[in-house]
Amino acid sequence: MSVAVRVIPCLDVTEGRVVKGVNFQNLRDAGDPVEMAKIYDAEGADELTFLDITASSGNRETTYDVVRRTAEQVFIPLTVGGGVRSAKDVDRLLRAGADKVGVNTAAIAHPELIREISERFGSQVLVLSVDARRCPEGTLTPSGFEVTTHGGRRGTGIDAVEWAHRAVELGAGEVLLNSMDADGTKDGYDTEMIDAVRKHVTVPVIASGGAGKLADFPPAIAAGADAVLAASVFHFGDLRIAEVKQTLREAGHPIR
Repeated sequence: MSVAVRVIPCLDVTEGRVVKGVNFQNLRDAGDPVEMAKIYDAEGADELTFLDITASSGNRETTYDVVRRTAEQVFIPLTVGGGVRSAKDVDRLLRAGADKVGVNTAAIAHPELIREISERFGSQVLVLSVDARRCPEGTLTPSGFEVTTHGGRRGTGIDAVEWAHRAVELGAGEVLLNSMDADGTKDGYDTEMIDAVRKHVTVPVIASGGAGKLADFPPAIAAGADAVLAASVFHFGDLRIAEVKQTLREAGHPIR
């Protein structure tokens, strides 16, 4: 566990706008990423995560521009992911103002990319994003959790816990664990998944997917997460960052 729990708003961005849906479907506009980042910085967010969820080559430049403008406005660590396919992409994002970079699909296809990035830039820069779901019938993995791609729509047959462990051995400095079953549902984090990964990795684990009410946050930390990430509950004003921090503090967890 890290010394203090981090509360991290997540900006899911497509074509320069923040969007949010349920299980990455039925996306609705949530605002301008630069303006929202400024608000979260002022409200006491510990970090920001920025995910380009439709990261095609066509809107790459839009992403770099938004990252650049966001980095100029905020003074907290900024993690950027989505469409990162090479060390060159990492270099460009860091130069645009990102502090950390998330990798997902490209690392699944080419695990050595993790080692290459960590050796070149340092493991503290590299966040492994794992989009995992509970295994469908007939595709059971040892842990019962499977890595997915394409917004949770495509299974890989890869065990999520084993993948997180391997990626950390290759040099990943953090694991962003997204429950694709819980994403956008506001039914709470998947604490069983968090616990399973926590037992097999030595780096910080960020819990993602399912935050809906204040009571959802402490169980994620109790299950082993070092940070809690949420999107729609912050974007649409359901919860405030200060409220989440107070709830965690009252549950006995150290807060920044």
